[in-house]
Amino acid sequence: MFERAGRLVYRGRWTLLVLTLAAALLVAPLGLELFGRMADGGFEDPRADSTTAARWNDQWYGGHAPDVVVLYRHPSVEVRDPRYKRAVHDSLRRLPAEHVRRMVTYWTTGAKEMVSRDGHSTYALVTLKGDEQRAYAAIAARLRTVENLYVSVGGAVPLLKELNDQTAADLARAEAISMPVLLVLLVVVFGSLVAAGLPLLVGLLAVLGALVLLRLLTEVTEVSVFSLNVVTMLGLGLAIDYSLFVLKAFREEIGRGASNEQAVVRTMATAGRTVAFSGLTVATALLGLLLFPQMFLRSIGLGAAAVVLVAMGAALVVLPAVLGILGPRVNALRLTPDFGRREGGGVWHAVASSVMRRPLLYLVVVTVVLVSLAVPFLHVKFGNVDHRVLPAASEGRRVAETLDRDFARNAMSPIDVHVLVERTFTGEPAVPGPLGQGHTPISAVTPVSPVDVRPLVTRLKRLPHVTGVDVAGLARDGGAVRLSVRYDRDPMSDEARSLVRSIRAMTPEPNVRRVVVGGATAAQLDLQDSLLATLPWMALVVCAVTWVLLFAAFGSLVLPVKALLMNVLSIGASFGVIVWAFQDGHLASVLRFTSTGSIEATVTVLILAVVFGLSMDYELFLLSRVRAEWLRTGDNTAAVAAGLQQTGGVITSAALLLLVVIGAFSTAGITIVKLLGVGMFVAIVVDATLVRGLLVPASMRLLGGANWWLPRSWRRLHHHIDLHPPSPPHPPSHSPSGHPPSPPRAALPAPGPPGATASRSAASRASAPPQDGPPPASVPPASVPLSSVPLSSEARSGPGQSRPDRLPRPARPQGPAPSEGAVPGAAGLPGGASPVVTFKGRPAVFGADTDPVPLPTDPREAVEPAGERPGWVRVGRGRTRVVRARPGGGWTWAEVDE
Repeated sequence: MFERAGRLVYRGRWTLLVLTLAAALLVAPLGLELFGRMADGGFEDPRADSTTAARWNDQWYGGHAPDVVVLYRHPSVEVRDPRYKRAVHDSLRRLPAEHVRRMVTYWTTGAKEMVSRDGHSTYALVTLKGDEQRAYAAIAARLRTVENLYVSVGGAVPLLKELNDQTAADLARAEAISMPVLLVLLVVVFGSLVAAGLPLLVGLLAVLGALVLLRLLTEVTEVSVFSLNVVTMLGLGLAIDYSLFVLKAFREEIGRGASNEQAVVRTMATAGRTVAFSGLTVATALLGLLLFPQMFLRSIGLGAAAVVLVAMGAALVVLPAVLGILGPRVNALRLTPDFGRREGGGVWHAVASSVMRRPLLYLVVVTVVLVSLAVPFLHVKFGNVDHRVLPAASEGRRVAETLDRDFARNAMSPIDVHVLVERTFTGEPAVPGPLGQGHTPISAVTPVSPVDVRPLVTRLKRLPHVTGVDVAGLARDGGAVRLSVRYDRDPMSDEARSLVRSIRAMTPEPNVRRVVVGGATAAQLDLQDSLLATLPWMALVVCAVTWVLLFAAFGSLVLPVKALLMNVLSIGASFGVIVWAFQDGHLASVLRFTSTGSIEATVTVLILAVVFGLSMDYELFLLSRVRAEWLRTGDNTAAVAAGLQQTGGVITSAALLLLVVIGAFSTAGITIVKLLGVGMFVAIVVDATLVRGLLVPASMRLLGGANWWLPRSWRRLHHHIDLHPPSPPHPPSHSPSGHPPSPPRAALPAPGPPGATASRSAASRASAPPQDGPPPASVPPASVPLSSVPLSSEARSGPGQSRPDRLPRPARPQGPAPSEGAVPGAAGLPGGASPVVTFKGRPAVFGADTDPVPLPTDPREAVEPAGERPGWVRVGRGRTRVVRARPGGGWTWAEVDE
């Protein structure tokens, strides 16, 4: 399928580029319309009592929370001075009536809580008409024109405007920081300015796609104002990551001499397939957020999943089309020298060798480290989003903090208690007339009054921390009385939560039908209950779908379970650091935010989904390479070591680029974005180093052949859904040079004599139950591209298929040792075969059963007696290869340093 897609992309490359450019130009203005259309809030459960209470406030009492709060202050004149009243009222009267529905001041209500404790400050509450943002924009300047008074403006609508403005500024700053750094790093990775610019091009397309998708979502649902930075961050980061994998694979194919079309097709068949699996896995985790009823999670989940698919599509369609046009010119404008691949194998070879020798030690140590990082999460305390998500210099935040500090405590955020009173008819019920002759008369009922709730008010005043209970409204049509309960604790404190629980647990009076409790504290309790009720279902669905994807990718029942367990450790470590940094406030001064002593619960769920998807992203890239090696060699230890060595560099590069994007967005002024960024940053660092670099290889080394366990009854199913590509003809190099790599060196499990090492390797292969695992392929890894050497039909038939022309065991050749770069003779090869092909002057093994294996031409170079197996042969200066005859014919090998 992916090969066919690659051919289609190449043949229509110019058409695809023209269509992409035209679409980008057409939809760009639509994406810019997003700003100002997003909504704040969205953290409530529509089915909760607190949400019902908020809805009744709007329907029955004309709204509870004002749209705008205008704070006035004079350093010497007190509020009771007539001049103070005249200045405030004159200013409010000048507001246009078409934008203002109602205004409330201390002088219109006589409410003492609207005057500060020192008597020099007061505030006015303004309710707007029509489109709130447009109405506020029309009156904002006039609100501040008050003679001889200091004026500050806050409230829900001004706070939302500040959030929109801050979000736009954060996005521009993040792009200004990340783009130059990404360009420099990409130039270092690829060495070419053209190659370095392509991932940025795909990233910009993903950002544009994010804006357009969110704008379209505003037509069908509310979109959270916090979603813009989150969705853009994911789209930009993943687009660059996916482009990195695709671009590396293409450059390697070009370096091996493939034509433009061949390079595109092979890239799509290998890197493209892995990118597609990764994108589907990340999108699946994000779509799990749709199970939650909160608008905040649903809008971000839908937008983020869509932008991940856009990033994936751009990397699999637009980028290959550009590469098909550029071909070898992708390496143009070289700015740094190309050192190629180092012979020594580098850091990841050393890491792989060490982990393979001491897997149990690494498993225990890394697990202890990750569990230690997760320990702070045990004392997590969930809170709610309030004005403190904005920077300390925000005007709306300063107004909210002043009201809470200088005025009656919680005057703007009391506990709302809605009491539905039992009512009776005031007279005999009316007799309905004949059917179809007018409406049935409705008898009058007794009105509601404060007297109906007097016993309840008395009981409420006796509760701990209650400072007052007032009748805040009467709904005669609804038969309800609204009580406003003031208290002396923070709305998110344990005492406030206990107070809400106590009110809800009170036995209703005989004349009371129902009591509904609302307010900020009640909303937080309902939110936690909703998240806890939905989270298990989200985990079940996401894990089940992810398991199916991993099963289809790797053909194992064990690897998907192990991958899920590894993700749990990564997520736990991330959550622990978040609690330590934000709830405990240890990074408050560094990241410049105000610690609230709690973590917003919905952001925790969002981090769970995002981190789960990103962690599985790197798991796929590692296991794809390991599985390819396993299918070639049948040696679990060698496959894991080779997979780690070959993917360590590219995963590290991808993680570094993604960390740059996340770090830039973590400079945002909104605390929620900082929290999400830090959580993702920690998770990626932990995942790309401790988990994928140490823990996963160690666990796979210990499990051995059990990693690939697949009962016979499942094999037929996997055969029908297997989307994994056949083993490529050569192992990919992750060197950015694009030149053909030297043969990969499998890290051996332990040092020792060659014979003992090879025996242990052979024993480990034999230990895997053959009836429960996929049969290892008889085609060993290749050292040079098979495309440059003609193969017999049997050699091209692929792994696991019989070949009649198995290579017989060769006799020991005689003669002088070949010099470096010389082609050894073909002595001992069947039928006097032609000399073996050399690569960079060194003999090379192709990896097909019928291909020649270089043998020592001097008896003194033979490490083991000729009559024993495995046999060691010298394939170049400083390189030795162990060759083992497979049962029934054929060969496998592993190459190591001497």
